[in-house]
Amino acid sequence: MLITASSYPFLNVFWDILIIFCWFLYIWMAIVAFTDIFRRRDISGWGKAAWVFLIVIIPWLGVLIYLIANHDGMADRNEKQVRAAHAQFDQAVREAADKAGPASEIETAKRLLDSGTISQAEFDAIKAKALATH
Repeated sequence: MLITASSYPFLNVFWDILIIFCWFLYIWMAIVAFTDIFRRRDISGWGKAAWVFLIVIIPWLGVLIYLIANHDGMADRNEKQVRAAHAQFDQAVREAADKAGPASEIETAKRLLDSGTISQAEFDAIKAKALATH
């Protein structure tokens, strides 16, 4: 049977789109809530199980209750996580920058000289090359 525009009116299309939008909205909010629940370290396993039970058994109401009850904590935990990731990135950049300079090359050559792996002439050549390239 061929469905035509006259057999599927605009309000039915609008209603279907609204239902699909609400379904995706609920899934997004549930994922945010579940992610926050399982990242938390301040509640016990029983507390986490209770929140999951509430969100699964009473879907919309459970998610809304969680978001209302924990909105400040969610924001604080998210901000703390972003700051930690930023600090970790900054530390990695600092370490990479420290390793790339001539001082690092000379320091490595000095350790090799002290251990007897290279001679004084080789050390001088590495030092001259490091200072000349930078």
